[in-house]
Amino acid sequence: MSEQETATYPRTIDETLSPNSLKVLQRRYLMKDDDGNPVEMPSDMFIRVAENIASAEARFGSTPEEVAEVAHDFYDLMTSLEFLPNSPTLMNAGRDLQQLSACFVLPVGDSMESIFDAVRDTALIHKSGGGTGFSFSRLRPSGDQVRSTQGVSSGPISFMRVFNQATEAVKQGGTRRGANMGVLRIDHPDILHFIKCKLDGDFANFNISVALTEAFMDAVAAGEAYELRNPRSGEPAGELDAREVYDLIVEMAWATGDPGIIFIDRMNRDNPTPLLGEIESTNPCGEQPLLPYEACNLGSVNLSRFVRYTGAGPDLDWDRLADVVHRGVRFLDDVIEVNEYPLEKIGELARGNRKIGLGVMGWADMLIMMGVAYDSDEAIALGEKVMGFIQAEARQASMKLAGQRGVFPNFEGSVYDSPDGMRLRNATVTTIAPTGTLSIIANCSSGIEPLFAVSYVRTVMDNDRLIEVNPLFEDLAVKQGFYSRELMALIAEHGSVAGIDAVPEDVQRAFVTAHEVSPEWHVRMQAAFQRSTDNAVSKTVNFGNEATVEDVRHVYDLAQELGVKGVTIYRDGSKENQVLSTGKTGRTGAEEHARHGEIEPRPRPSVTIGRTEKVVTGCGNLYVTINSDEEGLCEVFTQMGKSGGCAASQSEALSRMISVSLRAGVDPQAILKHLRGIRCPSPAWAEGGKVLSCADAVGIAMEHYLEWIETGTASTAVSKNSDGLVNLAGACPECGSSLEHESGCAVCRACGYSKCA
Repeated sequence: MSEQETATYPRTIDETLSPNSLKVLQRRYLMKDDDGNPVEMPSDMFIRVAENIASAEARFGSTPEEVAEVAHDFYDLMTSLEFLPNSPTLMNAGRDLQQLSACFVLPVGDSMESIFDAVRDTALIHKSGGGTGFSFSRLRPSGDQVRSTQGVSSGPISFMRVFNQATEAVKQGGTRRGANMGVLRIDHPDILHFIKCKLDGDFANFNISVALTEAFMDAVAAGEAYELRNPRSGEPAGELDAREVYDLIVEMAWATGDPGIIFIDRMNRDNPTPLLGEIESTNPCGEQPLLPYEACNLGSVNLSRFVRYTGAGPDLDWDRLADVVHRGVRFLDDVIEVNEYPLEKIGELARGNRKIGLGVMGWADMLIMMGVAYDSDEAIALGEKVMGFIQAEARQASMKLAGQRGVFPNFEGSVYDSPDGMRLRNATVTTIAPTGTLSIIANCSSGIEPLFAVSYVRTVMDNDRLIEVNPLFEDLAVKQGFYSRELMALIAEHGSVAGIDAVPEDVQRAFVTAHEVSPEWHVRMQAAFQRSTDNAVSKTVNFGNEATVEDVRHVYDLAQELGVKGVTIYRDGSKENQVLSTGKTGRTGAEEHARHGEIEPRPRPSVTIGRTEKVVTGCGNLYVTINSDEEGLCEVFTQMGKSGGCAASQSEALSRMISVSLRAGVDPQAILKHLRGIRCPSPAWAEGGKVLSCADAVGIAMEHYLEWIETGTASTAVSKNSDGLVNLAGACPECGSSLEHESGCAVCRACGYSKCA
C-alpha cells in the first residue's frame, strides 16, 4: 500500500493505547522481522486486518470503492476499541498463514487410523495457531477386545497422552501454544479413570470436562445407579452409583480445578443443524459447542465504551451499541469468506454453517461506571437485558446479510427451516468467549468476569514488583479526594477495598472483586448471559482457598438448576503461582502461620552419609546428592550435567535453601510437598512419569532418599507427591509470571500469554 493510501487512515490509535496494550501487541500480534523486531505499528496491524477482511465484500458484488469504504469502517470499528475479533484474526489476517479461527473440534474414532489422523490434524491446527476440542467417548474402554490384533485396548486415557505429547512437541517449535479440551461421556466405562487423570500432573496441555447426561443427573437426584455402555458395541458395561461418581467429580474439581462439566443433552437441544450430527465436545474454554470439524470465529464488543451520562444518570447508548453489533456481525461473516482453514473438511463445514460468535468484554467496567454492584439482582437483570439486546440485533444483522448474500448453505433441515423460522446468514451468532489478551489490548475487564483486584502487584520480566491500580478506581479516588499511594499499596496487600475505612462504602460496593463475589453470583451471572447466547458462556467460578468440597457441589448443582451449558471452577491456590497476586491471594493455604523470633540452623556436621541420584530434567541431567547425620537429613547438593547457565545457579540456590531449612528443623515432608509439582516450560519424561522442573526433580530425589532410609531400597521411578496430588502449575511459560484463571482459561496479564489462545 502506498504512503498516500495509508494516510487516509487516522493513526491516533498508536498514541492512545495503554502501555500494557502496546507491550502485548508488540510481543504477540505485530509482524516482526527475522530478528524478532516489530515491523508494524498497531495502526498498521489494524489496517492490515481491516483491508484483508473487507476484501471478502468483492465476492458479493462490491466495487473496489465500496470495498475500500468497508475497510475503513472495519478499521474505525477496531481502533475505537468498541469491537475486536479473536486473536488469530488480528495476528494472521493479511499474512501468509491467513488462519483466522480460534478453535476447532475434531472427531476421534474408534480405530488406530482415526486416532492418528486426529493427532496429525491436531498438529496442523496447533501449528496454525488454533486450539482443539475432542470427545474421546467413541473409543473402546481399556481392556476391551481388539479383534484385528487379538489384543486388548489401552483405552481413551492412554491415547489422550499421545495428543498431549503431540501438543508439547508442536508448541516447542511454534509461536503459539496449542490448547486442548478433552471430553468423556459420563456413561463411558473408563469414566472414573478420566475424572482422576490430572492427579498425577499429566495432561498439562488439556482442559478436561465430563459430559453429563440428563439420565445421569436424574440418577444423582434419585440416589440410584446408572448404566455404563461400551461405545464399541453399544452394550451395557456395568453400573456405577451416580452420587458417588458425582462426588468424585466435585472432589477432583476442588483439588485441581478439573474436570469441568458440560451438560451434553442441553447443548444438543440447541444444536441448530441436528441433521449434520451431534455435538460431542467444545473448544478448550467451554464456550463453543461444535460439531466435529467445525470452527469458531469470534469477536467481542467492549461494553465499557457504551456508557453515557444523562440528566437521569448513567445509561447505555443503545443505538450506538446496535450499530456496533451490526458491523461486528458483518465483519465476522466476512472472516469466514477469507479464512484459510487448516483442513478442507473444516473449511467445508465452516462455510456450510457459517457459525459466528459475537460476545462481550468490559462487563465489570460497565457495571462500575453505572454504579451497579456485580453481585446484585440489578446486575443480573441488566445482564439479561444487555445480552438479549445484543442477540436480537445480531440476528437482525444476520437476517439482513441473508437477504443480500443468502442463508447459510446448510439451512435446509436446520432448526430455522420452517415457515415462521428466521432466515439467517449464520447458524449461530452469539458466544461469550474469554477475552484475556483482547481485554488487555482494549484496556477493559475480561469477558463477563468481575474485577480480579482493584489494586494489585504485577510481577514483570525482571521480577520487579509494581503496584497497578484499576484506572476507574484511580480516577474516582482522585475525584473524591481519597487517593494516596499508601492507600493503593494497602489495597494491593488487602486484595480489595472491602473493609478499608478510607474508601467510601458505596465505592467499596461497586468495586467488588472476583474473590468477594460469592460462587452463587458467578453462576447466576453466567446463567443470565446464557439465556440470550446461541452457543455457550465461558466463565470461571472463583473460590477462595478455604472453600469446601460442599461449596463446589453447590455450584455444580446450581449450574444444573439454572440452565447453563457447562461450568468451570477454580479454587484459589489449587494451582500454584498466579500472575495477578494480592497480598491475600498470593499466600496459599487456608491459614497463614507466623513465627516470632529468629531460628538459627544447626551447624553443618563434619561427617555425613548419603546418596546421589541422577534425574533427567528439561535442562539436562541433574545430579542430586542428599546427606544425613545422626539427627536426620541435613543437606542437599545439586549439579547440572552441563555447566553454567541459570538452571545450574538456580538449582544451587535451591539446594542451599533446602539445606538451611533441614538444619533449622523443617520437616523434610513439608519441603517435599512444596517442591513436587512445580512446573517450568521444559518438562522431561523419566522412568514412570514426567519431571516437571528442576525443583520437581529435587523433590523426586528426596522422595527416593526417604524411601531408602526407611526401607533400605528406593524406587527410581517418578511418583506423585506426598499428599497424592500434584498442584498443576500456573507459571507463565513465556515470562515466568503467574497466571490468572478466568473464563475457563489461564491468562498472563504481564505479557498477554493465554493458555487457550
